[in-house]
Parts: sequence; C-alpha cells; structure tokens
Amino acid sequence: MPVNSVNTNPAAALSVRNLGATNEGLDATRNRVATGLQVFNALTDASSFVIGEGASSELKSIAAVQQGIANGRGVGQVALAGATEVSNLLTDLRAKAISAASPGNSESQQALLEEDFRNAVGQVRAFIDNANFNGRNLLQAGANDLGVISDTEGGTLSLGAQDLETDVADALDAASLATPGDAASALGVIDSAIQRVGSALGGLGADVRALGAQDRFSTAISDAVQEGLGSIVDADLGREATRLQAQQAKQQLSILTLSIANAQPNILTAFTPAA
Repeated sequence: MPVNSVNTNPAAALSVRNLGATNEGLDATRNRVATGLQVFNALTDASSFVIGEGASSELKSIAAVQQGIANGRGVGQVALAGATEVSNLLTDLRAKAISAASPGNSESQQALLEEDFRNAVGQVRAFIDNANFNGRNLLQAGANDLGVISDTEGGTLSLGAQDLETDVADALDAASLATPGDAASALGVIDSAIQRVGSALGGLGADVRALGAQDRFSTAISDAVQEGLGSIVDADLGREATRLQAQQAKQQLSILTLSIANAQPNILTAFTPAA
C-alpha cells in the first residue's frame, strides 16, 4: 500500500492521472455534443472514420448524379410541353383544312382560312424553337440524343431527339389552303404530322418517366446510405448530454481529491522537526 511521506506523494500522483483521464473523456464528450458526431476524425475510430468517409463520398456522387438527372428531366419535360402544344395546334389545323377543302367556299373565306393556317404554322415553329432548356432543344433539326448519367457506376439513360422542325414545321410550311385542292393535299400532310408528333410524345414520355424512376431510385439509395452513415458516425445526443453531466461531476470530484492529496504532505511537515 502506497505510503505518503514528506518527500513523495503517491496519492497526489494517482489523483493527477485520474484527473487527466477524466479531462480527456470530458473533452471527447464535449466534441461529440458540439459536432453531433461520435466519430469526427481518424483518431477517434480509424475504421469507422474510413467507412464514414467512403459513405460521404458516395452521397456526394449520388447528389451529382441526381443533379444530372434533374437537368435531363428538365430538357425532356420542356420538349414534351412543346410537342404537346404542337399536337393541340395540329388538331385545329386539321379542322381548318377540312373547311378549306370545301368547294363551296368563297374566295374571301378561302383566303381567311389560308391566313389562319399560316399563322398557326408559325406558332407550330415557335413552339418547336422555344422548347429549349439549359441550351438543349430536342425538337429542332440536327438535335442529338441527350445521354444522362444515371448512377454512380457511369450508367446512362438517353433522351431521344425528335426532329419536329423538319418532319412537322417544314412539311406544314410547304402545304397550303389557298384552294380546295391544296387543302385536300394539306390534310394528308397534317395527318402525317399528327402521327409524327404522337410518336414523339410517346418517346419523350417514356424517356422522361425512365429518368423519374431512376431519380426516385437514387433518392432511396441516398436515404439508405445516409441512414447507414448516421448509425456509424452520429452521436446519441441524449446519451452524450447525460454522460457530459456525469463527467463534469467526476472532474470536480477528481479536482477535490487532488486538492486533498496535495494537502497531506503539508500536514506531515507540520509534525516534522526542523533541521
């Protein structure tokens, strides 16, 4: 059993060690409470820290993929909106062509139908030209398919270009309702345009739905990774708050114990004869 003397004080040394350990634990708990993390560097838990860093990197990669998917969906949805408006106009154009094909029209009636037709064709071209998102337009002539990175492994989904400028707008420009005969010919052009736009709507709709499904899947993966990361590195703040109170009390007790231990040599000195 250690014996205190005037020259040595084992009790004080033990108290110093205990206080140091208490302070170290208290600092760690304070860090967990302040950061909300139970693993905040490699010194805390090297293996958990490495796993956590890997999960954080995965989350950043998923976020980048989702940003790309969002951009692709924007391009596709704007193209869909433009094609839908074109489809609606084609329905009106077909009705005008049927009216213009009537041999009983007066010259003024025929001229008015032709003027309305030209204005509507101009609107068709405007809808196609304005179906632009972030510099990409899938409906114009010469447009390329848009590849979208769909996962963190580099997989891709594609938004197919739909050349409605050539197949619809240019074809309608060449048509006319100036005479009943022209109108009868234009009716065939309009019917072909309606079929072409319907095909474009189907293709764009399928592509946009695929991107939406992939985005939901990416979100599910992100949520799972985030939950796993939290179980590894997040601190239980309720438990840590309780631990902090206990360690603060222990620190005060350690300081008191050290103070008592340091006082013992002074007591012994009082009974030691002067040299």
